Amino acid sequence: MHTRRIQVKNGRLVLDEPTDLPDGAEVEILVIDGELTAEECAELHASLDRALDDSNAGRGMDAWEFLDR
Repeated sequence: MHTRRIQVKNGRLVLDEPTDLPDGAEVEILVIDGELTAEECAELHASLDRALDDSNAGRGMDAWEFLDR
């Protein structure tokens, strides 16, 4: 999965960086509109803090191994 920032200019989606995707590749775009509420932001940060604590304690797993499971 690749994450890229795309801008809308004159009603067109513009990706202003190179990509290694082959010609004709289809991509799915998720439009993120709006901001997180204060509660959602606090929940996100708490979750990230827990994940960092787990990683620092050696309770992590290789991402590819996780996805294979």
